[in-house]
Amino acid sequence: MIVTGFILLAVGAADLVRQFAPRRWIGYLTAAVILLLLGSVSDALLPMIAALLTGAIWIWCMPDDRPSPAGFWPAVLLGVVSIGAVVWFGERADAGLIGDVWTLRSPFGLISFDLAILVLGAGVFLLESANLVVRAALDGEHTWRPVDSAVQPVPVLSAPQAIVPTADPAIGDPADGAATAAAVPTAAPDPRSGFKGGRLIGPLERIIVLLLTLAGAYPVLAAMLAAKGIVRFPEISRDGESGARAEYFLVGSLVSWVMALGAAFLVWWSAQS
Repeated sequence: MIVTGFILLAVGAADLVRQFAPRRWIGYLTAAVILLLLGSVSDALLPMIAALLTGAIWIWCMPDDRPSPAGFWPAVLLGVVSIGAVVWFGERADAGLIGDVWTLRSPFGLISFDLAILVLGAGVFLLESANLVVRAALDGEHTWRPVDSAVQPVPVLSAPQAIVPTADPAIGDPADGAATAAAVPTAAPDPRSGFKGGRLIGPLERIIVLLLTLAGAYPVLAAMLAAKGIVRFPEISRDGESGARAEYFLVGSLVSWVMALGAAFLVWWSAQS
């Protein structure tokens, strides 16, 4: 259990640093030191070192500025390793120095340190790392990306470069992301400029799905997912005969929901074991 929690925490922290830290190497170093200290005081230094190595491999396999060279498979492998570690290792009897002072109560009873780390790691992973997984899934399926239908290519007369419709490459949850991108002459748009709804809506949606699933609020969960489909229906209904918008929405949403439900399953399994 602690292995899975540390792995998800390291991967999620690395992606948050990539997204928000102005100087990545400082963010990476700070996150690594904090995680190593956490592993030391919890008598799990070796699992934490393995988690940091996993995070480094993840950064290489899942870049945030271009399509993943390994496609969707790093996410699949990470899911298999996470499930296997939870099922195989279970909960430890001793949590080291921090276990002597650790006490966390909840409406469901006492929460062990290992379970708390698993919940924290799953939550951190569902923020930015899950956005990269959704984007890799869409890139792997060559799914249509929304472009302003009013924008048409303009013939080149004397300009060195043509004006072409471009889409924002930094897609968070593409099923909920920014709807359009305008044509830009010559200079490429700043991928971090403007409001990117998917980077906010996607993580919020996954966290809500995780919490509602763990709380057993299945009617509320079903209503929320149905409401999302209703909100997106007008855009999907303008899809025409290609079905591209519907595919774009379904692939992004289903991959996002599977990750949130998978995280809820890991927490539920660990709490029951």
